[in-house]
Amino acid sequence: MKLTKFLAIAILSVFAASFISCGSTAKTTVNKVDGSLNQEVKAQDYQGLKRTVAIARFSNETEYAKGAFYDKENDPVGKQAVDILSAKLAARGKFILLERADADKIQAEVEKNGGSTQKVPADYLIIGSITEFGRKTTGEVGFVSRSKTQTVEAGVSLRLVDVRTGQVIYSEEGHGEAETNSSTTFGMGGVQGYDATLSDKAISAAIEKLVDNIEQTCMDRPWKSYFLSYDKDGIIIAGGAKQGVKVGSVLPVYERGKQVKNPQTGMMIELPGKQVAKLTVLMVGGSTVTDEYAIVDLTEGSVDSAKLSNYVIQDK
Repeated sequence: MKLTKFLAIAILSVFAASFISCGSTAKTTVNKVDGSLNQEVKAQDYQGLKRTVAIARFSNETEYAKGAFYDKENDPVGKQAVDILSAKLAARGKFILLERADADKIQAEVEKNGGSTQKVPADYLIIGSITEFGRKTTGEVGFVSRSKTQTVEAGVSLRLVDVRTGQVIYSEEGHGEAETNSSTTFGMGGVQGYDATLSDKAISAAIEKLVDNIEQTCMDRPWKSYFLSYDKDGIIIAGGAKQGVKVGSVLPVYERGKQVKNPQTGMMIELPGKQVAKLTVLMVGGSTVTDEYAIVDLTEGSVDSAKLSNYVIQDK
C-alpha cells in the first residue's frame, strides 16, 4: 500500500512539473553572413559635411513573388529593399538622400499643383538587386512535444557609382538570414504560424554590412562645392546647413587640375589641383538642398572672379 501510494505521488509530481513547464515558446534570430547578431544602427548626430546619394533602382532578380500577374515596375520585394536601404542610410545622418525610384510620381503630383521640381544631381548613385531569396520550414515531432523552425535567406548585390566619372567605386554582395523557432509541450500552446516579417529581417541583415561599406567609401572621398557668385556684393558658394556647412567653418579652395585621358582605361581623369585659397563661412541660407547657399569671406590666398568654374571647394 505504501509503495503504491509512493508511486502515485511520484507520477503526479512528474506530471505537475511537466505541466508547469509546458506551453509554447518562440524566438526569432537574425544573422548577417558572418553569423553575428544583426544590430540596428541608431540615428547619429553627425555634425560634418554630408554626401548626396540617390538610389537609382533595386531590382528583384530571383523568382520569389513572381506570379502570373507580376509587374516588374512594381515589384514588392525590390521596393521593400529600397525602403530598408533608405532607412539605414538616413539613420547614419551622413547623407542627403534623393528620391529616384518614385521620381515620376512625385513629378506628376507637383505638376498637378502647378509647380515644377528641380533635378538635383547626386554625388553617388546606388544600384542594387536581390540575387538570392529562399524560405524553408522544418520541424520535429516528439512523444510529448513538437517544434517548428522557419528560415529565410537573402542575398543582396550593390554597386556605388561616382556620378562625376561614371566609375563603379564600390561593389559587393551581402547575405543575411532570419529564422524563428517555436515549440509546444503536451499539446499546450501553439506552434507559430507563417511569419511574413522574416523576409524583411533577412533582407535587412543582408543590406546592413553593405551600408557600413557604402558609408566608409563615400566619407573617404572629399565633399565638394562650387562658387555661385563672386562680386562686390559678396562671395556665395553652394551648400548650406542641410549639407553640414556651419558658420565659422574654414573651407579650402583648389584650382582644378588638368583634364587628361588615361591610356590604360580610355577614361578622362582630372589631375589633382593645388590649393590656392581658404574661405570662412559667415552665414548660411536656403531651406532645401536645391537652394542652399553660404556667404563666405576670402581669408587667405586669391581667386580669379572671372574664372569661377576653374575652382572647386572641398573639405580634404
